Amino acid sequence: MPELPEVETVRGGIAPHVVGRRVVRVIVRDRRLRWPVPTSLGNELPGQTFRSVTRRAKYLLLSADRGTVILHLGMSGSVRIVPRDTPPAKHDHVDIVMDNGYCLRLRDPRRFGALLWSRADPISHRLLRNLGPEPLGADFTSEYLFRVSRGRRIALRDLLLDSHIVVGVGNIYANEALFAAGLRPQRAAGRTTRAQCAAIVAAVRRTLTRAIRAGGTTLRDFQNVDGLPGYFQQTLQVYNRKGEACPRCGSRIKGLRIGQRSAFYCPDCQL
Repeated sequence: MPELPEVETVRGGIAPHVVGRRVVRVIVRDRRLRWPVPTSLGNELPGQTFRSVTRRAKYLLLSADRGTVILHLGMSGSVRIVPRDTPPAKHDHVDIVMDNGYCLRLRDPRRFGALLWSRADPISHRLLRNLGPEPLGADFTSEYLFRVSRGRRIALRDLLLDSHIVVGVGNIYANEALFAAGLRPQRAAGRTTRAQCAAIVAAVRRTLTRAIRAGGTTLRDFQNVDGLPGYFQQTLQVYNRKGEACPRCGSRIKGLRIGQRSAFYCPDCQL
C-alpha cells in the first residue's frame, strides 16, 4: 500500500499539471471502488478550476472552486497525467479531463482506493477528522509521543502504525525508523523514555524525508505519476532482510510477526 512518501511523491508529480486547470468533464467507467464514486463528482466538478493539491495522511486533496476531490490510492491505485484521447486500459476507472487536453487518470486494479467529493472543509470529512498529527509536522514531537505512549503495552512498531497516533508512517518506514533509533519493534511503547521518544521522532522524520527524496519504495505495485518506481527500497537497512548481515554491526537480522505484519530488527543494535 502506498504510504506517506509515495503519496507525497504523487502529489508533487501531479500538482504542476493540475493547479490552475479547469475541469471539462469527468468520465467514470467503473464506480465500484472502496466506496462508490459519487455522481456528484461528475455533476459538480466540471467547470471548476483546481486551486491546490495538498496531502493529509495518505489522502490527496485536490481543492477546486467549490469543493475538494479526496483521493486515496488504496492497495494498488495510481494516477497518471495523460492526453485525453489516450485509450484507457482495463483498470483505468476514472478520468478527470482538463482544459489543456490532458486528463488525470485513476487506475486501480484491486479497487481498494477511493475518489470522493466534498463541498465542506475536507479536514472535517469522516475519513480525515480523527487522524493523528503529520509525522513531518510541528505537532509530532518527542513530548507528544512520550505522552501518548504512557501505560501502553502495544508494540512500538504498532504504535507508529496507528493513524490516530501519527499518520502515514507505514510498516516499512516504521521498521527502518526504529532501527535508526536503536529500538526493537516489539518493545512495549510504554517502556520508552523521553530520550528514546526523541530518537524515534527524529528517526521517523529522517527516514520519511529520505524516502520522499528517493520517490518512495517499490515492493509491490507502487509507481509514481510518470509510471516509474520508487528507489528507497535500495537503501533499506532491515526491512525484508531477515538472515542478512546488519549494515551497522554485521549480526544477522531477525524477523518476527507482530499481529498480522512482519517486523525486522537487529538483535545487537536495537534494545
